[in-house]
Order: sequence, then C-alpha cells, then structure tokens
Amino acid sequence: MTEGFLSRVALRHEASVQAIIRLLVPGSAGQQHGAAHHLLWALFGDTPERRRDFLWRQTAPGQFMVLSARAPVDRHAIFDIESRPFAPVLKAGDRLRFMLCANATVDRKPPEKDRTAPGRTRSQRHDVVMDALHALPSAERATARARVVPEVMAAWLARQGARTGFVPLDAPEIERCDVLSIPRAQGRARARFGVVDMTGVLAVEDPALFVPALLHGFGRARAFGCGLMLVRRAG
Repeated sequence: MTEGFLSRVALRHEASVQAIIRLLVPGSAGQQHGAAHHLLWALFGDTPERRRDFLWRQTAPGQFMVLSARAPVDRHAIFDIESRPFAPVLKAGDRLRFMLCANATVDRKPPEKDRTAPGRTRSQRHDVVMDALHALPSAERATARARVVPEVMAAWLARQGARTGFVPLDAPEIERCDVLSIPRAQGRARARFGVVDMTGVLAVEDPALFVPALLHGFGRARAFGCGLMLVRRAG
C-alpha cells in the first residue's frame, strides 16, 4: 500500500453531538484514547470482517488526524471531515520534518533463571524507556530520566529508519513522555503502555520503503493513537 487518505476529523458542534460529548470524549487522556479507539472505527468498520487499516493521533479532545487506506465515511453524521489523497512523491535525499507519537518497545529474552518457567521461554516486549531506566540503580533513575529518554528514543528511531528507509538527522526533540492507562471491558485489566511525542528532521534514503512505512505506522499501540508519523518538507 503506497497511497491513502490523510484526513482531519473532528466531532461536530451540533447540539445533537454536544449532548453526548462527555460519552464520546471522557475526562482523562487514557479514557479519551480508549474512547477514540472505538469512535474512529465508526468511520471505517463497514463490515464485520474488516480489519483496521488506518492510523490516527488526537490533536485536541475530539479532534484527530487520520491516515487511512480508504476514505473515511461518516455514517452517523457526528463528524466534520476534511480528506485529501495521500501519495507523497519522494526521492532519496529529501529532508522532512516529522511529528510522531510512538509506543516504542524492545524485545528481550527472559533471564536464564526464568526460562524454565511456563510461558517464559520467548522474548518479552518492554517499553524502551523503562527498559533503559531499569538497567540503572533505582536511586539514579529519577535524575537520569531527562538524559535517558532522548538517548533511547534517538536509538529507537535510528533502528526504525534502518528498517524503513530513512535517517534521522539529529536527536529528536521530546515533547512528552508518559504512560497511558486505557480502560477495557469489565473484568479485564487496563492496557498500560508508554507514549513519547517527538519531533525532528529526517532524510529519506529509500522512498520505496519509507512511503509504505508511513501508511503502516511506527512502533506499537497503533490502534490507540500511536505510530502515525506526520511529515512535511524541511525548509
């Protein structure tokens, strides 16, 4: 997939929508991302067999940027939507400014002593920031956080680029590093994962890899508002 649609999506201001706005946009950030996970599916879930083929990020409560394989369709008349085709024409060497909200993880094998336990033989997924902090003595973690976050995110971004055809030109600027706690169905534990908002400049190395990667997303938790990299030409 190398083409799609980039859309601005916002809940409408009509009284009929505003009457239920607290249900559609609840209070905390985790609740909002959990609600949006379902809310935006209304634009794309046209059949029971349909799989998610879109990325999104919340730009303000009730407002989103959405990158999708198909044009969004508002069957319930609750959204204002502005869509345009997404088919960037890029060449090697192009410089782009980017904005990315990422759930960045790394796979680690369990310690040798735990590998005989049931279910502990496979690699386990860890948040890259927490993984790096836990490698430090506990007394040092709070003071080291400001240094560790940019370092590990720069390394993670470089690994993403090596796989998907771009090179970061500098360490990313970290706008936010947080943990989202997403409510789930009754009886199930909340989904908890780290999110890092970052901006920076990259150079395209292989457009044939990079453009499909933009549509596929970067990192994990893409159904919950992570992974969408927004890009524009660098001046």
